[in-house]
Amino acid sequence: MKKIQFTETVLRDAQQSLIATRMPFETFEPILSTMDKAGYYSLECWGGATFDSCLRYLNEDPWERLRKIRKACPNTKLQMLLRGQNLLGYKHYPDDVVKKFVEKSVENGIDIIRIFDALNDIRNIEVAVKQTIKSGAHASGTICFTLSPVHNIESYIKLAKDMESMGVKSICIKDMAGIMSPQEAYDLVKALKENVKLPIVLHTHCTTGLGLMTLQKAAEAGVDVIDTAISCMSGGTSQPATETMNYVLSQYGFETGLDTKVLKEINDFFKPVRADALKSGLLNPVVMATDTDALTYQIPGGMLSNLVAQLTAQKKMDKFEEVLAETPRVRADLGYPPLVTPMSQMVGVQATSNVLAGERYKNVSKEIRAYVKGEYGTAPGKLNPDVVKKVLGDEKPFTGRFADTLPDGFEEAKKYLGDRAESDEDVLSYIAFPAQAEAFFEKREEKRSRTFTYNIEKVDD
Repeated sequence: MKKIQFTETVLRDAQQSLIATRMPFETFEPILSTMDKAGYYSLECWGGATFDSCLRYLNEDPWERLRKIRKACPNTKLQMLLRGQNLLGYKHYPDDVVKKFVEKSVENGIDIIRIFDALNDIRNIEVAVKQTIKSGAHASGTICFTLSPVHNIESYIKLAKDMESMGVKSICIKDMAGIMSPQEAYDLVKALKENVKLPIVLHTHCTTGLGLMTLQKAAEAGVDVIDTAISCMSGGTSQPATETMNYVLSQYGFETGLDTKVLKEINDFFKPVRADALKSGLLNPVVMATDTDALTYQIPGGMLSNLVAQLTAQKKMDKFEEVLAETPRVRADLGYPPLVTPMSQMVGVQATSNVLAGERYKNVSKEIRAYVKGEYGTAPGKLNPDVVKKVLGDEKPFTGRFADTLPDGFEEAKKYLGDRAESDEDVLSYIAFPAQAEAFFEKREEKRSRTFTYNIEKVDD
């Protein structure tokens, strides 16, 4: 019997896509031991925006969150998403920081690290991959899937082979915008299976309505693992439903290893969580709908919502269609980068700026300037020379690996924090998100002081 395995995304990408990663640990803690019995290949539970959200909005220590999940799920592999040299942030970090972050992620409970670079620049994942392997975890090399004149099956095969040579244990196709058609999924999975000797994983979204069909055709082509979300937290900008895919693929003769009774328990648990999010407005029904604009503009759902928010804030929603049309032009000027974090945000902001200024590249963000200079890596295609000239003037682009120019950063940050950092994990939190981490440390200390005072008063009584 053919076998296919499932990665459950409700603890990370599903809730990130639907409710902006605002699910506190205490919300899902009661269901973790049940999830551990479902038969999942892995639980995607960390990385992506979860780290930032824990510190910024939930007043949680992301490392403690991970340790608690690990303790509650001893039988299931825990998985995270890592942006290569960007880690969980939006800039490149020194190699010593990348190595320490990976080491501590594994030490605190991560089994699988899915590692990608926004430009598919292999140089920007090499350090993270090597450290993952050294730390004894599974490095999943990731292809950011997109459509453009410079992206094709041949380029993806080459990338997969390069990652295989690097030592990764699997290849993940990351379709962040949900634009991969069923035929494209079948062709790419089949080609990868024929050219590399590694398990193939497929991650997609339901944004455009293609997700379920795309995963089905990928299964027919021999994909080994698929990403899905428990049904009440699936669809829209999230992943296809776990139960639906299990039902369909089981009928096609695949062995999934999933326990349907346990899946129902999990879904029943999250139904009131979803209802509460809808009632509070945290879950906007708009993100549950199918949005085919992404097929035309290659824009992920999260990027669309960001564009709407930007224009609404500036009372310029009448310019929305112009911005949509400008976005692919900016992407072409920049050599067709895949629209995934941080490139999706950067391209969207520049497109908006071009339209509102009435002149293309009159105003250029420091991120776009750094990108054009080459600090994010090598663009997939050729940059528009007129744009390069306008942005850089006579300054020469950088052609090396930018991280090689960065001095070590861990020990300096540790020295700066002093006693406020209670562990190396605290130092890494600070390096990733300085302001948010320092605010969290202050709140943590205040909470302990209040508890100490209360206990003294209780003794005095």
